[in-house]
Amino acid sequence: MKSYKVKILIILGLVFPFSCEDYLDVSPDAVIDEEVIFSTFNNAQGFVEEMYALVVSYEQQTHTFQDFLLGDDGFVDRPTKASGDIDAGRFTDVIRDNFCYLNNHYNADYGSTGTNSANVANTNAFNQQRPGLYDGSLRGIRKANIVIRNVESAENGGRDLMVNATQAEKDVILGQAYFFRAFFHNEVMKFWGRYPYIDRVIIDDFRIPRPETYKEVALLANEDYIKAVALLPVNWDLEPYGQLTQGENRGRLTKGTAYAFQGKNLLLAASPLMKGNNVSINPYDYDTELCDMAVEAFSGILQLADQGRYALASWENYDEVFWKSPAPGVWPGSTEFIFSATGGSQGQATRFMASGVNRAIHTTSAGFEVISPTHNFIHNNFGMANGLSIEDDLSGNFGTPTYDPTQPFANRDPRFYRWHIIDGQVIDPGAEDPNHVAAQLWFENASQKGFHRSTGAENIKIVNNTGYMWTKFYPKIDGKYHSRWNPIINQYTGVRMHMRLTDVYLMYAEALHASMGATAIPSSFGLSAEGAINLLRNRAGIPNVNPAIVGDNNKFMDELRRERSVELSYEAHRWVDIRRWGLAHLDKYRRKLALDFPQDQSNFTETLLVDRICEFPKHYWLPFPVEQTLIYEGFTQNPGW
Repeated sequence: MKSYKVKILIILGLVFPFSCEDYLDVSPDAVIDEEVIFSTFNNAQGFVEEMYALVVSYEQQTHTFQDFLLGDDGFVDRPTKASGDIDAGRFTDVIRDNFCYLNNHYNADYGSTGTNSANVANTNAFNQQRPGLYDGSLRGIRKANIVIRNVESAENGGRDLMVNATQAEKDVILGQAYFFRAFFHNEVMKFWGRYPYIDRVIIDDFRIPRPETYKEVALLANEDYIKAVALLPVNWDLEPYGQLTQGENRGRLTKGTAYAFQGKNLLLAASPLMKGNNVSINPYDYDTELCDMAVEAFSGILQLADQGRYALASWENYDEVFWKSPAPGVWPGSTEFIFSATGGSQGQATRFMASGVNRAIHTTSAGFEVISPTHNFIHNNFGMANGLSIEDDLSGNFGTPTYDPTQPFANRDPRFYRWHIIDGQVIDPGAEDPNHVAAQLWFENASQKGFHRSTGAENIKIVNNTGYMWTKFYPKIDGKYHSRWNPIINQYTGVRMHMRLTDVYLMYAEALHASMGATAIPSSFGLSAEGAINLLRNRAGIPNVNPAIVGDNNKFMDELRRERSVELSYEAHRWVDIRRWGLAHLDKYRRKLALDFPQDQSNFTETLLVDRICEFPKHYWLPFPVEQTLIYEGFTQNPGW
């Protein structure tokens, strides 16, 4: 994304004063000349562009390995990583982890000078990273409030400093600010829960109590999203102010982006965890009023899709969504792209793209640990070619079973094969090293195991622990994956999107079913929840949801969730999902498993890697730092901490 030039560079200090008492009595006017910043559209947009840079890239936030799969879907063989801390219930350590997107990398001080220098000896190695999610979101909220204060009309409580701008220019500046104010609140709320909604520039009146419910904060965010929808364009390239960056506006906020995140904000607030408000939890109990509002919001972007603004990628071109970018450094996403964090370096993208594959295959320099997909996640979600889950297929209630426990890799959902490497699968038929021609993921014991199951020195982890590798963002051309002998990875740029169109269809279906049932068609958009899910299944060559499942409300919700788990696998939605659904403390979602089998695949054994510590409600929310909760009485800690 090309950035507008701004006359004064501003990177503000911590946004919410109770996070750093040094800022309690500092007026923004003492740091920046707001009249200059908001004197022209170009200057104002330059200020707004910094909010884009504060959107955290979950998968590329740090300079080497990024531990970004925090649910039951991934396993990293280092207990002190963020995912290991979550597995062990050490949530106070999670928010201090140097390689997790929730925390500033090596406690980097992103202060008023605008330099991202880390407070460690090896500063230069880490000075390209952005703030962690909590810090960055608070900065973003403050910047949004500065924009709103200075651009809104006097009758709406603002200063209306953009006297030299057209109304359309004012609108798009305000639309971005309202969106980002809501979005950055949502980013914090996904992990820490109910949070004060900061709708003004805080100087010294910072004693804002935590709200009683998640819903009341979400409704305030919803009002900002409504304003953003009204103010943002459908397409920047078609607007006069977008001509300066014609063809380079893809990542900027639009009406469709605002509709999508408005719906997501409402669906999360409607979900069982949020509705139960940490007191009780029923995994099938949603706030139907909020679900109806979410359906209405999602309908807005789906109508734009029907008008040609967005489109689901075809099965043949699905790689263009994840890694098959038009050129190095150019975002993928295809017609599904809605919103993503601004890109990091090509090196960061490469490390992310290779994070699910044994390091010995692809290079000796990209990253350290491997994130191994867990057998439990794959077995419970990636079902059979007939469209059934393995559990339903084996039940006998839907015809003759097609799953054979002695051949667990046979007759599976096509997405299982597309996004995983399994034992014996050809990786690179032209590899010079015969060990890397085909995957060797078998395991009998520590001394008898396949080459890709565990290899390398103890201090350089290139280990696969589970019996699978995942390849959703990993290039494969003409039947050959990237390898040392087929070095294609730098020709592409893999990106995990914050929002893509498939996600919208999935959330629309979930909200609609929770409120009206599987087959109901709302007045706002002519598609049922059943129809939305079948669109995605049919793309992959999977039959429609079985009518018996459609007719059972709870089973259809289970099927919706399974479909979401497959389609959005390894895209860092999983930990939020199993928490908001109220499932994370159940055995099925706590137990991370590997699949062990001998080289001849004559038998298969599920092996427990870790039984996660997860109690409701304690381990459903991250704790706030203790020092923050002590600043004033109204800011209470999350339950159990």
